[in-house]
Amino acid sequence: MERAAAAAAETALLREKASLLRESMRRSEAVREGSAAAVDSIGRRMAAVDEAVRPAQARTWSAYSAHDNVARSLRAVEAVVRHLDAVREAESVILESASKGLTGYLDTVDKLKSAEDFFTSNRICKAGDDALKRVDELLHKAAAELENEFSRVLSECSKPVELEQLLKCLPSCSSAKDSAESQPNPGAVLSLPTLIEPRYVPRLSKLAQKSLQLGCHKQFVKIYRDIRSSTLELTLKQLGVEYVTAEEVQTAQAESRNAKITHWIRCLQIAVKLLFPSERALCDQIFEGKHAWKDHCFAAATSKSLLNLLSFGQAISKSKTSPDKVFLLLDMFDRTLELQSEVEAVFAGDECAENRKSASTLVKCLAQAAKKTLIDFKDSIVKEPPKNTSTDGDVHPLTSYVGNYIKYLMDYLSSLKLIFQESSNGDGTKSGLVSEISGIIHAVETNLDVKAKQYKDHALGILFLMNNINYIVRSIRSSEAKDLVGDDWIQRRRRTVQQHATQYKRVAWGKVLDCLSAQGLTSSVGSATEGIAGSVGSIGSHSSTTSTSVIKARFKSFNKQFEEVCQTQMNWAIPDNELRDNLILAVAEILLPAYRSFLKRFGPLVENSHHASKYMKYTPEALEQTLGNLFAKKIPQ
Repeated sequence: MERAAAAAAETALLREKASLLRESMRRSEAVREGSAAAVDSIGRRMAAVDEAVRPAQARTWSAYSAHDNVARSLRAVEAVVRHLDAVREAESVILESASKGLTGYLDTVDKLKSAEDFFTSNRICKAGDDALKRVDELLHKAAAELENEFSRVLSECSKPVELEQLLKCLPSCSSAKDSAESQPNPGAVLSLPTLIEPRYVPRLSKLAQKSLQLGCHKQFVKIYRDIRSSTLELTLKQLGVEYVTAEEVQTAQAESRNAKITHWIRCLQIAVKLLFPSERALCDQIFEGKHAWKDHCFAAATSKSLLNLLSFGQAISKSKTSPDKVFLLLDMFDRTLELQSEVEAVFAGDECAENRKSASTLVKCLAQAAKKTLIDFKDSIVKEPPKNTSTDGDVHPLTSYVGNYIKYLMDYLSSLKLIFQESSNGDGTKSGLVSEISGIIHAVETNLDVKAKQYKDHALGILFLMNNINYIVRSIRSSEAKDLVGDDWIQRRRRTVQQHATQYKRVAWGKVLDCLSAQGLTSSVGSATEGIAGSVGSIGSHSSTTSTSVIKARFKSFNKQFEEVCQTQMNWAIPDNELRDNLILAVAEILLPAYRSFLKRFGPLVENSHHASKYMKYTPEALEQTLGNLFAKKIPQ
């Protein structure tokens, strides 16, 4: 029962709470509906207010818009008036000369450019169009005036550089008197000459920069090129540099041509080390910051002078060749090659490509001319007439010339290796230079063989070959050419000299030694060995059947043959003292033993006869002394 009562009480409580909740919700709904009605009423009232003020608000915004339009129009008119005033003010300045006040003139040009930009972008009225047309006219006049001013200033300050000023920039010489002997020191620091007074440079630079703004820079480039190019030409002309042709060079005397080459080399160094770098520096200052533009100006200003300078080298390379010309060509090749890196530096950039090409072309032409000269020289040796031989067997002028020629060539060995593209060949083949030097020597040897055959005296022809080949060997051994041709080549030629010496002894002294042979003097003598080697061994113990008269005849024949040989060969020449002494010693080594043996065997048959000294004229000592007088023509006194 208690549980039922408790449940009933709890249910009643819940019902009461539910009733209270429903009442609360009813009151809340009533409040909501009241609030909505109030809001709706306020909305209707606000719409009425808004409707009432809207016309006034529209009139206010219209007034604001009109004010802004008027302000903008006033500002536009003020800008137009301001630029029109600027144009009118600029007109009087532009129509005057820029030289009266360059800074003010350039400022006026800037104002005109500003006006031009304004009227171009604001085409708002006819007055503006008329003003734009006038601005263009004034800018055109300004461009022409600035061109004239640039030309006037540059012409006024561009003067040829005096020789004394150039020489002062070279560490090696300080006056024109020194210039004939002095050459610039390659390692010395050079001071560049002043081409124009520094006070003119800022003015020229301002004009050049303004020309770019006005779009007339091409005309400025032309003005700069014409004035600076002619000035540089005049400077080089003062140094003696003008355009020359191969025909003009060819007609010059050799001494004059050599002096001109020396002078040209000096002028080339001055131009590359001083003049061209100075022109580059000046161009960089005037056309500051415009790299392609200033490179073009520099290339244009220097191209003609460079061609004039290089024309002499080209003319020399194309002129008629002669053997000695190779040394001039090599000198020129060396100097131009030494300067090539400086040429590449001063003429850097795409705009200067033609200038660099002209300089490198000259180096190649000089190299080709030097190579061709050596080839032509080899051919001329082969064609040398064979009849002009010496009467004493001395070294032929051709041989001495070629020997010295090769020796002097070695002073240019590094250049010759470049010209012939010398390289270390691992296949044993000869390089171009070695082949050329060997070819020249072979041509001389071939020519000498022909000349030797022109001698009626065979022994003298052999002596001639011995002298000349020996001279060639000594010339090669005393120069760097020995490293080119190699030791094997030298040893082969030395053996050739020895072979000629042996052949000389046999031909020149064979008949003399035959007189000392025992063959034919006794009936008991068997077969005796003939010739030089057998002359001593064939002398044995004399036979009793040998007659005194035959022995006397043999002594007499020996004396005659010996004296004729000595008398003849005293006028022959062996200019190499060592070779002469060795050859006389070699003759004595075969003659004296044979004579002593002959005296010992057959002398007793004659020495007791009447006039024995008539037949036995010489003692071995006297023979040796007489032999010492052989080849005396060239012995130094």
